[in-house]
Amino acid sequence: MKTFKSILEFQKEFNTEEKCREYLEQQRWDGTPACPFCGSINVCRFPNGKIFKCREKGCRSKFSVTVGSIYENSKLPLTKWFLATYILAVHSKGISSLQLATWLGTTQKTAWHLNHRIRKMLTDSAPELLEGIVEIDETYVGGKEGNKHASKRTVKGGTGNKAMVLGAVQRNGKVRTKVIPKTDTANVVATVTSFVQPDSIMVTDEHHAYKKLAAVYTHKTVNHREKEYVRNENGLKVHTNNIEGFWNILKKQIVGIHHVVSEKHLQRYCNESEFRYNNRELFQDERFAKVLTQCNGTLKYKVLIGKE
Repeated sequence: MKTFKSILEFQKEFNTEEKCREYLEQQRWDGTPACPFCGSINVCRFPNGKIFKCREKGCRSKFSVTVGSIYENSKLPLTKWFLATYILAVHSKGISSLQLATWLGTTQKTAWHLNHRIRKMLTDSAPELLEGIVEIDETYVGGKEGNKHASKRTVKGGTGNKAMVLGAVQRNGKVRTKVIPKTDTANVVATVTSFVQPDSIMVTDEHHAYKKLAAVYTHKTVNHREKEYVRNENGLKVHTNNIEGFWNILKKQIVGIHHVVSEKHLQRYCNESEFRYNNRELFQDERFAKVLTQCNGTLKYKVLIGKE
């Protein structure tokens, strides 16, 4: 598939359901259809080209390429699904549900559900541990106090009801994030050890919770309170500039595009920003293709809103 220079080129490439289905088959199954119920590749295709049947005696299930995927039982055509997926995968800040609804000709509710299902595809289900030099930091995500009604402002140093996100980025590598209830020792230690390979060099600010990890990692700190932001230590540049740069990207996405997000859904927004950062060296068509390989699973609306 060619590299796309614009959304118009993308739409010309995937302007029919047939083209979308063929490409989804290639990315999801690598060209070899597999039964989503038993995993067998002993399947046959019906004359209409859309439906398959498993030949295994214990299965015999009928299915299409969308069964068992995020696209299953969707009333939206794949042409619209593909366009929305492409936008979230390659656009630097994503897209709001209101804007997406306008582009696709759907309701805002449908576009909002669509966005979250695509964010599920953007989530790395088996991330590798970060290693080498890893910068770690935490940030608060929420509206600015000055923009809130006086009755809703907090007096807790501006953090109040904001959500806490802890992140780690490998120098010249990938980033990992996790929404945590608070930055106490238990949460910090559990999150960092799930992100970072032991014996790595951990660079943080002066937060006390990181000190508990000194036995696991080589710990280097920069003292932001004393206006120290970078230090050269025997050839090692000690700073947290990369993770702080990622926070800047994440907040521009949330504040600039979505304006406000609930803590309940915040992790998926973080995962969306993670995907684009971690695949920043890929071409646009390569990012899109990678997302389709991660289309298994579903996210029902009732589950999304906490009613099931």
